[in-house]
Amino acid sequence: AILGNFLISLSLNLQKYTHLRLACQASRKPYYTSKLWWCGMILMGIGELGNFAAYGFAPAMLIAPLGSVSVIGSAVISVLFLKETMRAADILGGTLTIAGSLLLVTFAPSANQELTARKIENYLVSWPFLTCVILEIITFCILLYFYKKKDVKHIVVLLTMVALLASLTVVSVKAVAGMITLSVKSNMQLTYPIFYVMLTLMVMSCVFQVKFLNQAMQLYDATVVVPINFVFFTASAILAGAIFYQEFQGVAVLSVFMFLFGCFLSFIGVFIIARHKEEKHLEAPYIDCGHVPGECIFQSALSALCLSLLRV
Repeated sequence: AILGNFLISLSLNLQKYTHLRLACQASRKPYYTSKLWWCGMILMGIGELGNFAAYGFAPAMLIAPLGSVSVIGSAVISVLFLKETMRAADILGGTLTIAGSLLLVTFAPSANQELTARKIENYLVSWPFLTCVILEIITFCILLYFYKKKDVKHIVVLLTMVALLASLTVVSVKAVAGMITLSVKSNMQLTYPIFYVMLTLMVMSCVFQVKFLNQAMQLYDATVVVPINFVFFTASAILAGAIFYQEFQGVAVLSVFMFLFGCFLSFIGVFIIARHKEEKHLEAPYIDCGHVPGECIFQSALSALCLSLLRV
């Protein structure tokens, strides 16, 4: 998951760098003719594959918060590759995020259950999950009503709808990845209808997440959307893992507290890094085609980074 998220951040920076360089050329070649752009796409695919595979080997509540590595990766790349100056806020935010990630890895539930089709079917009809789903559906419908009928486009409304969909995404992604992993181990699960139900749920929830996420990106600055979406997504993933997969069952209270504290440190670190980039963006609001500043590349990459935090 860590390697996958770092490759995603590298991919986004490579793609954005390609777009900006081509925009400065008189020939105006299509971006898909650039080898560098295709390298970015390949890295993106490998990174997303790593994230998907990780859900088959570890609890969902551990994999989701590690998306903060994408933000750290972009900060490191902007310094080493794009020659951006590192400031105190970058060091502070990065330190907090890394410390939080270490706590997550150390105190997250270590036992990963084998997800058979029958077990997933039992989870789907359990009363805690059904209660949670009903509440989520009611909340989503209320927010959707204000979004459609009252034209309420507040960032909290949009990203709450994304988070509600994200909980279904996390549940379905882990189910699909778990059943594929088990099938590779000679215990075939792909013949059960529940596999295709969860696969369909995964695709549909991702599609609608992107819809509302794009709406938020159009209306608000990326440096606001990215950290808020990260916090909302991570919280929904932790709740989904705790309620659907019962990943906190049998875990000591101290471990739960330290795990949540690690999440909190990661949240603060991401906010510091993102807000710091907004300040730097205000200082350099131009693009010099002779030398593309690292600030502009990083700012543009942040808007695409929001999508990678879905980690699907």
